[in-house]
Amino acid sequence: MSEPNGTIESIFRRESGRIIANLIRVSQSFDLAEEALQDAFASAVIDWTAKGIPDNPGAWITAAAHRKLIDYCRRNRTRREKEAELRHQIEGSHTHGPVNLEPDGPVQDEDDRLRLIFTCCHPALNLEAQVALTLRTLGGLSTVEIARAFLVAEATLAQRLVRAKGKIQQARIPYEVPPLSALPDRLAAVQAVLYLIFNEGYTASSGDNLIRRELCGEAIRLGRTLCELMPQVPENRGLLALMLLHDSRRDTRVSAEGELVPLDLQDRSRWDHEQIAEGCRLVQAALQQHSVGAYQIQAAIAALHAEAATSADTDWKQISALYGELAHIQPSATVALNRAVAIAMDEGLEQGLELLGTLDASGALHSYHLFHAARADLLRRLSRNSEAAAAYRKALSLTANAVERRFLRRRIAELGRV
Repeated sequence: MSEPNGTIESIFRRESGRIIANLIRVSQSFDLAEEALQDAFASAVIDWTAKGIPDNPGAWITAAAHRKLIDYCRRNRTRREKEAELRHQIEGSHTHGPVNLEPDGPVQDEDDRLRLIFTCCHPALNLEAQVALTLRTLGGLSTVEIARAFLVAEATLAQRLVRAKGKIQQARIPYEVPPLSALPDRLAAVQAVLYLIFNEGYTASSGDNLIRRELCGEAIRLGRTLCELMPQVPENRGLLALMLLHDSRRDTRVSAEGELVPLDLQDRSRWDHEQIAEGCRLVQAALQQHSVGAYQIQAAIAALHAEAATSADTDWKQISALYGELAHIQPSATVALNRAVAIAMDEGLEQGLELLGTLDASGALHSYHLFHAARADLLRRLSRNSEAAAAYRKALSLTANAVERRFLRRRIAELGRV
């Protein structure tokens, strides 16, 4: 067997979410489940290095982890009385298919991962805890990896996880899929957590790198899991499509020298066209379910950008119309900002700038660097250079990302040379 440790690590990434979800259900403990999983993988490294990887590595690790759980009960007197119950749970544990969602019937949850997703994203937990717990359990990322991705100290992230697990136990948060009446709001929270993880990877809020690929990859993988478990929900497909379409451009968003490359200057031949094709198929299938949501509309907008052969071929009229639809479904200042930019590119820069002026007067986006960057770009295109430079300086003062800061400084310098 070549490179056994690398192969085992790959298996861990692929299988850990499914296995930890099962272990949490049978043990009713995040900590015991994580300990059993880690011990089982440690055993796998030794056994598989000597004997080779089994035909069904996931089943091997699950069985080993179940034995570890029983061993823990035997060693701990306070848990000995639970050994029989634990054995019963383990013996009755088996793999199920996807969830069946009937419009007028109950949700039939038949997968432990779905229970775990809703537990990790329970509204009783704050958003930081939801993100950390989702990446730790379903994503299989280590505490060190999550801390590094979000630029926080490992001790801080570890404490965040401890508090989240304690909250689940103290508040008796149920390990279950919510009832049908609460499902839309709870599912929206799950989707929001996955998209937040993706966005932090796609454009890091701070640090030296614009993109953190491991976060984008984990968000997409978890998005696939959500589609697999709840295929009848079109917004799940819309979310996955949106992430794939954005991620298709990641290799062209930063130059070889580490400089930010705007969308209109990116080399479209280097976009990931397989991802684009998959994203377009997903959004088309979602829209055909006739239950249009915000992620589907955003994915449709991303598809229009992705399918344009050149920047000049972009269908800005359709994009501005879609942003108008999005404003009805999910009204927000950022949607209004994007619609204003699309109108500027379709109907004229002055019209877009006038809409941005209305937004500016509201004060809703005064601390949002992309608002000032967008306004600066329209002013630059209109050759109103001193106003553009002032707007770029305002954007610069509001972002902590090093790549974005270099781009904004470069724009300011270019205006100074005109």
